[in-house]
Amino acid sequence: MAQTILVKSTLSLVFDHGFNRDGKPLYKTKTFTNVDEKATADELETAGAAIAALTDTPLVTIARNDYFEIY
Repeated sequence: MAQTILVKSTLSLVFDHGFNRDGKPLYKTKTFTNVDEKATADELETAGAAIAALTDTPLVTIARNDYFEIY
């Protein structure tokens, strides 16, 4: 039976950067690597909100991205 092993986790923050020339929303993402695999969703939300508070750009989304290898 195949097994999965968590290799790495990242934290991505998506910021609203207004609109492009065509009037479509423009988003920019900042990704932080080496996130502790044991971090809870609440801890990551708190960290993401604290980081976002240091900018004057509106925060749209906080996301956790996990990378698994299958054996």
